[in-house]
Amino acid sequence: MATKMVDVDRRTLLTAAALLPLAACATPVGRYTVEDAVRHLLQLSTERAFARLTEPGGFYDDQLTRIVPPDPSGSRGGAVLASILRTRAVRDRLALALNDVAVDVADSATPLVMDAIRRMTLADAVAVLRGGPTAATDLLAREARGSVVEALLPGVSRGVRSDMMEIVSAALSASSGTDYTAMIDNVSGQIGDAIFRAIGREEAEIRRNPRATGDPALMQLLNGS
Repeated sequence: MATKMVDVDRRTLLTAAALLPLAACATPVGRYTVEDAVRHLLQLSTERAFARLTEPGGFYDDQLTRIVPPDPSGSRGGAVLASILRTRAVRDRLALALNDVAVDVADSATPLVMDAIRRMTLADAVAVLRGGPTAATDLLAREARGSVVEALLPGVSRGVRSDMMEIVSAALSASSGTDYTAMIDNVSGQIGDAIFRAIGREEAEIRRNPRATGDPALMQLLNGS
């Protein structure tokens, strides 16, 4: 009897979210609303993603999130920078340094991402229910990417000025700082995109096996209980 009740609750939840008007979805079906479950999905995905990214090598050791040195071609200081980066060894050292910067600054994005999750609307929740394996992350990225990248800029700027990257910074600053600023923007954008790719991967895994989360809201929403 208990199993049948759970199955009925799950089917009722999914039917209500997909078919009823948006206002009706705000009413709890069983113990959880669709919005509850979507927030749980994004919060857990984000926690897991940042836990991985902030480990040593968290960006560099993963092809999905690795930060690469910007291509200097086409910039006014490009010839100077290109000569510095022409060897694989130098590019690899710079890539390692940039990825260390990414690990150091990633924490500053966490509160912004979590705040964006809390501010998601009910319409977002319904769209996620009908979407693909990274639908929640896609919505989150559209809402939060700009503020996340902006928050990363100061930390990236400090990081690029340190250690072995000083010579690269000097080359980029050769033309009134224009190319240096472009590099900071490029690297910050790469880190922001990597963060949301990492969250999306975690979301897809949770959707694939919601039962493993032990979260009743997710198991109801994602048909895993």
